[in-house]
Amino acid sequence: MNKPILPLLAALTMALTPAFPARADGPDELFPGVWRFTFGAPEKITPVKTRHYPPAAEGLAALPGAAACPIDVTATISGRGVLAHAPLAPGEMIYGLGLQLQSFQQRGLKKRLRVNADPVMDTGDSHAPVPFYVTTRGYGILIDTARQATFYLGDKRRKPEAGAAAAGEGSGDSWNGASSYERKGLGAPSEVLIEIPEAAGADVYVFGGPTLRQAVQRYNLFSGGGPLPPRWGLGFWYRGQSDYSQSNVLSLAAEFRERRIPCDVLGLEPHWQTHAYSCSYVWGQRFPAPDAMLGELAALHFRLNLWEHAFVHPSSPIYSALKPFSGDYEVWGGIVPDFLQPEARNIFAGFHEREHVALGVSGYKADECDNSDFTGNWSFPEMSRFPSGADGEQMHSLFGLRYQDALTQTFEKRGQRTFGLVRSSGALAAPYPYALYSDLYDHRQFVRGIAQAGFSGLLWTPEVRDSANPAELIRRLESVVFSPLAIINAWYLRYPPWKQVNRADNNAGSFAVDWQNTEAQCRGILELRMQFIPWLQAAFVRYHREGLPPFRALVMDFPDDAQSREVDDEYLMGDGLLVAPIIVAGSGNGRGRPSRPVAPDAASGEAARSVYLPPGDWQDFWTGEPHKGQQEIEVRVPLERIPLFVKSGTILPLARPTLHTDDPQSWKLTALVYGDGRQAATLYEDDGASPPSLNTVTLSWDAGKKAGTVSRAGGPGGGAYEVVTWRQMGPIGSAP
Repeated sequence: MNKPILPLLAALTMALTPAFPARADGPDELFPGVWRFTFGAPEKITPVKTRHYPPAAEGLAALPGAAACPIDVTATISGRGVLAHAPLAPGEMIYGLGLQLQSFQQRGLKKRLRVNADPVMDTGDSHAPVPFYVTTRGYGILIDTARQATFYLGDKRRKPEAGAAAAGEGSGDSWNGASSYERKGLGAPSEVLIEIPEAAGADVYVFGGPTLRQAVQRYNLFSGGGPLPPRWGLGFWYRGQSDYSQSNVLSLAAEFRERRIPCDVLGLEPHWQTHAYSCSYVWGQRFPAPDAMLGELAALHFRLNLWEHAFVHPSSPIYSALKPFSGDYEVWGGIVPDFLQPEARNIFAGFHEREHVALGVSGYKADECDNSDFTGNWSFPEMSRFPSGADGEQMHSLFGLRYQDALTQTFEKRGQRTFGLVRSSGALAAPYPYALYSDLYDHRQFVRGIAQAGFSGLLWTPEVRDSANPAELIRRLESVVFSPLAIINAWYLRYPPWKQVNRADNNAGSFAVDWQNTEAQCRGILELRMQFIPWLQAAFVRYHREGLPPFRALVMDFPDDAQSREVDDEYLMGDGLLVAPIIVAGSGNGRGRPSRPVAPDAASGEAARSVYLPPGDWQDFWTGEPHKGQQEIEVRVPLERIPLFVKSGTILPLARPTLHTDDPQSWKLTALVYGDGRQAATLYEDDGASPPSLNTVTLSWDAGKKAGTVSRAGGPGGGAYEVVTWRQMGPIGSAP
């Protein structure tokens, strides 16, 4: 028999092997409220088995208990792989599965979780697919696999048993179509089917609630808890044009300080290196004295972030050392490090530490660590092999995470904290100090991404690039300042976009006649970001300790509110602050609740939108005007305002806006009191160390005395918060 026939016969035999039920070991309760089912023989290369961060056991123990595993998972194993079954109750809604930009509520959909850049269809392809979902019944399920698992989310039914009556019989020859609700089976019992190809077994983790929010918290704490970005990472970021030189960067830094543009981080794009596709990681001729440049930037209180990707060019000093620890296919003429191996991570991290971080580089933008089925097919194929034993399919799933491991190791060695950007991530990503971004640019999807990412332990930035007009620039900038990482990515713009939004005119140096007015409006929005840094930093501390995402969809806090379940164009930032960006007119609405974007008035830039307020009493951030919850209201705002609503009873501490977070004035606060101020605000004084000293500062309000107090646990950290002004916000209160 010819040898090439043997693999075909083996594959055919596997395909014809009947499915058999897999006995589950478990469920074993690993931590309070976290159970594991084991079916068959799980693979050795999975997210859990290759993780960098251990579970946050202390945080898991501190959550309210879950008495018993809330769901029974079953599975069968066949030549196709593992098929897991999880029941669904009538009306039970599903969220998660990673960064799904084109859909929000997932029940009734089919998703094949495959890493890919810039997907344009709602198929499950994503920069950051995560085989984890949560439901409104208050539990979450993680499938521990690096395979391209397919999720059938409650819309598949088996044929009736013999003798059973068929449902939905009709008569006549009219159109007998069913409604979307009926087609998806939302009102009937169903199940989630998860097919894991090639695997002979799998571990399935269940995270109890009893609420959806607590299930997400358990998953994030099982991942290791959220990151603690340095304060400078929460400021404003700006990336200059790709071919900027050392003198261009220093000129831009001086201009920002002279024109009083708040900014903490400047970013360099590909041309800082001698070779960028693939990467040498060596400073090029445009940067003859990087150490001197970094010193000058530090004196102006700027940090520097470097663009790169992980494919190593033969001219790189680490190429030869990494070659034995790399895959068998190249990308852009460079090797692909096997970051599952500590040797590869050590070589990569060691060079970055010596040549970049030791000079003062604060972090990285880790680009193109995803896949390229829709973007030119430049990446390594699925049949690739790596020394760790991973194949290309598994490596695509894990590459973004393990690349982050290598970069994070650079800073951990030096006892430094970092914050950066990454284009691919996945399961158990919560502890990583990296925000996702995309080369896509639909404003509607970008806003949805802020709410969507929180279900799966991800951070997402709707970065700003070019715009059709100044009004669009400002509305996009408002969205980004209320996101995990506030950035303008001007990699193809010679000058800041407020000088000229048109790309060709910008690069030709032809500025808009009234660009100074646009600059002033953008400056005001960036100052708003600086005011909210204490609030945002406190939300990240809670993410680290309790697993509660700093940015999250309304349904996470209001799972029993039917209308909140569909809202994907609003989100919460911390506790009690609702953000409802104005969506740029013309952006697609996708599958979610229509946001009905309204084009701004040509003269004033004023725009309107509908806002849904969830249960409770709410107040307009700007005016203090009260509104009852569980209703939709129409709001109209001027160009320089984004719709914000504060839950009544909240104390909202706003910092004095400064040009950078190193300014001692950034610790001086105005405390806005909404309603009776019964909910004390908790802030943290961060000394910048790794790990940081976090002293607790509590702001309280006595409604009877109309007076506020500040209490502090421990001494000051890197700075000491001081409340300069207390201000009650109400119908007759003054604006912040």
